[in-house]
Amino acid sequence: MHIFIIALSLICSFISGTVALDLAAPQAYMVDFNTGTVLFEKNADQSMVPSSLSKIMTAYIVFERLKKGEVKLTDTFPVSIKAWQTEGSRMFVNVDSQVSVDDLLKGVIVQSGNDACVVLAEGLGGSEADFSEEMTRKAHEMGAKNTTFLNATGLPDEGHLSTAKDLAIIAERTIRDFPGYYAQYYSLKEFQYNNITQGNRNTLLGKNVGVDGLKTGHTEAGGYGTVISAKQGDRRIIMVLNGLPTANVRHVEAMRFLNWGFNYFKNYKVADKNVPIDVVDIWGGEEKTVPIVAENDAIITLPRHNRRHLQVKLIYNSPIPAPVKAGDRVGVIEITVPGQNVQQIPLVAGKNVGRAWFFQRLKNSISYLLMGK
Repeated sequence: MHIFIIALSLICSFISGTVALDLAAPQAYMVDFNTGTVLFEKNADQSMVPSSLSKIMTAYIVFERLKKGEVKLTDTFPVSIKAWQTEGSRMFVNVDSQVSVDDLLKGVIVQSGNDACVVLAEGLGGSEADFSEEMTRKAHEMGAKNTTFLNATGLPDEGHLSTAKDLAIIAERTIRDFPGYYAQYYSLKEFQYNNITQGNRNTLLGKNVGVDGLKTGHTEAGGYGTVISAKQGDRRIIMVLNGLPTANVRHVEAMRFLNWGFNYFKNYKVADKNVPIDVVDIWGGEEKTVPIVAENDAIITLPRHNRRHLQVKLIYNSPIPAPVKAGDRVGVIEITVPGQNVQQIPLVAGKNVGRAWFFQRLKNSISYLLMGK
């Protein structure tokens, strides 16, 4: 096995287990969307009351049904007495009326309408209880295994719990799985229904910091919380805060947390996908070498300060026996930064190299045995 260490001029930082950031929120979590690097966590796996942050899972189930073609945005659902009487924030739907899925989604995401959540849950799940079971099951499939949804609204219900990390997982999956619906609904600043206009409770929208979603929440048991996603340049960050005392503190802390995430950290590209990094000898091939490339862009997220040297190794066997197909894995790029787990990006062949004819292989073998090439 050959190991090549690349001396990079790039000087990087390491992420320590304790970062000097004092947040008022009892639970907090931040992750880089592109690299999956956790930038900050504070009681991120601690069970907490998610309040209306639960609604991002409600919307996810609706998006999934839309994508599967099981429902259309123009379809309508009836408003039951239960939905109409649901307490808390409302879309103000009328009992026995029919409301479109499109309007209901806006009611859930923009207006945080509990009544809209129940209408969707009953229309898609038969009952809110059955719909909530589907929410929990889907959350666990994503990896949000410390989450249990007992209703579609986030209203207080003993055992209805999640974590900051789990909510970030659900937010990430929403953006990855349904980018069109995410852009269509989560960045809306206001919505009018039944002649009542309500503004989006996500007060960071329109503040020129790149925020384009997702949701805020509040109950007495859970405090004030928010799940935020923001994009600046090529970077996207997802962050979660919960348990804050007031809406104003939530806004200030969220803005401060977001600015810290973008300003303190930076993404560095180590290798471009499909751009040749090196050439590797071929044994018994029509050609003597094959270019090797990164299977994916190799990007790492690092702090701008407390800088340490970044070490990158190319690890592969040489020579590689022919035939080789473009995309065949031949090794790895190993990225090492103090204080972080070692990251590995697969190395693959950059093109096809067929097997040589018998006499050519014999000649190559003799040459390799006598001269090492």
